[in-house]
Amino acid sequence: MKKILLAAALLFMGCATLQAQYKLENLNISYGEELPEDKQKLVHFIGEANGKIYGIGVRKDDYFLKIFESGSMKLLACKQIILPDLNDREVEFEDVYLFNGKLYAIGSVYNKKEKVYNLVGTPLGEDGNLSKDGVILFKVPVEKKSERGNFYFRTTQDRSGLLVMHAVKLKKEDAVKYEVKLFDDNLATIFNTVEKVVYDDDHKDYEFYIADFDVALNDDVFLVINEGWRDKKKKERVERFEVHAYKSANAYKKEVINIGVTDKSLINCQIVPSGNILHLMGFYSGVTDSGRINAELKGVYAANINLTTNQPELVKFNDFDMATKVKLIGERRAKKGKEVPPLYNITSIIGREDGGVIMLSEYQTVQAGGTTGIGFGGVGVGATTTIYNKNEIIVTSLAADGTHEWSNVIPKLQAAAVTTFSAGLGFGAYGNSFSVGGVISVPFAQMSSSGAEFIGAVPIYRNGVLSVLINDNIKNKGVTDIEKIKGMGSTNKLVPSLFVFDKKGNITRKDPDEVIKDELILRPGVVYRSDDSNYIIYASKKDKDKLGRMTIPK
Repeated sequence: MKKILLAAALLFMGCATLQAQYKLENLNISYGEELPEDKQKLVHFIGEANGKIYGIGVRKDDYFLKIFESGSMKLLACKQIILPDLNDREVEFEDVYLFNGKLYAIGSVYNKKEKVYNLVGTPLGEDGNLSKDGVILFKVPVEKKSERGNFYFRTTQDRSGLLVMHAVKLKKEDAVKYEVKLFDDNLATIFNTVEKVVYDDDHKDYEFYIADFDVALNDDVFLVINEGWRDKKKKERVERFEVHAYKSANAYKKEVINIGVTDKSLINCQIVPSGNILHLMGFYSGVTDSGRINAELKGVYAANINLTTNQPELVKFNDFDMATKVKLIGERRAKKGKEVPPLYNITSIIGREDGGVIMLSEYQTVQAGGTTGIGFGGVGVGATTTIYNKNEIIVTSLAADGTHEWSNVIPKLQAAAVTTFSAGLGFGAYGNSFSVGGVISVPFAQMSSSGAEFIGAVPIYRNGVLSVLINDNIKNKGVTDIEKIKGMGSTNKLVPSLFVFDKKGNITRKDPDEVIKDELILRPGVVYRSDDSNYIIYASKKDKDKLGRMTIPK
């Protein structure tokens, strides 16, 4: 089953002297040496290999490759990442990836003269030194710089390759164009495809949505496409919900798998490859009698696709029960027939041993310049203040046949304000009739001082038990009622809270007995999951910084 997708989260564990630590259940925390005070904040773990841990640090507008010893976790080296120019043009840093012990820095650059948007990969040595020559991964013709589109990235499940998609709206052609490529650990192209979808703006409520894309262990590539509009004559919603499969065993020939949907509109989707079955999960909204989409979150759907026959084995839609709606919008509103707003993005899907799944979906919004988006549409650019909100989490358990078993809600109220803003919210920001879906991702440059690395949650699933770790206001100790939750307040005064679920979905909340002075605050936006029981963590308190490990006994 697909690895747990970690979102940004908050913990507050350990201390500078290691003489005191918060104790929550059986989570074991150990820290390494105190890191040098170099004004660089670690914002991302790349991975661990060759007895070393690799990460990205930020200081103002500069990026650094930081290399730590796996055992002592002391800093071994720090190299500024300055990507080589391409055709005398500065390459904009995107990320660094680690594939089978090989490091690559990825950057993008727009060529104004040629009207081409390039993506470049540059090898990095173990010592952090950049190669002089980069590899051009994409060379995409675009209409102009402001309409160059975006690149989106997925690592393979075994972390040995990279799946990249470029998507752009072609305004002059009334079309959407997307290109997908799969690269191996040498950045050689394994697979690529280019698609152009022409749409009719005369359709009412038209939407074209690339809901998700992913790659399976056998290098099969999957895209989920959702296209829909309102038929004015028939007064009904037309919904095209398809999986586009490119299988390695079939020479990557495009195979289209149609999933019938009527009287509903899909809000989001996540792919979960699992052997010969492709699982799809997400939220849906209702449709009025006249074919208009309701601005509501109606419930959770599940679909299983048999990849041998390319046929859906099940498609189930589960409306939220009254108890879940009461927890999300309050009893008074729920009884009046009000619906849940569609502002929840899927952050994790966890496969159970019995074939069932647990889905975690977090309330996520971005407010920029007075405009609010949910990670894939309508977000302003160039605002002086941006606020990232990551609040309550809906936890939903589905049986292997897609039947709803239980839902519950983790109460939290978290926000982080950023004084600058740049484009790049993970999966797209197109709005209007075209979008690319996914969770909100805070740009690295904003992680170093905004507090955005402190919001979210870390799901932990071990031995059949789901636990979710967040940082919270000490005044929320013992509180599970969403109506009584207070905002998280200052990041310097946060404490960890652990929510443990039993097999019926009941929550037990675990809080520390008291606040420990000078306790390190872990930044789970900078957490790396090695496997289902081991995490590399980063903790800080004012000018003190340490790397550590969090383990869950087997």
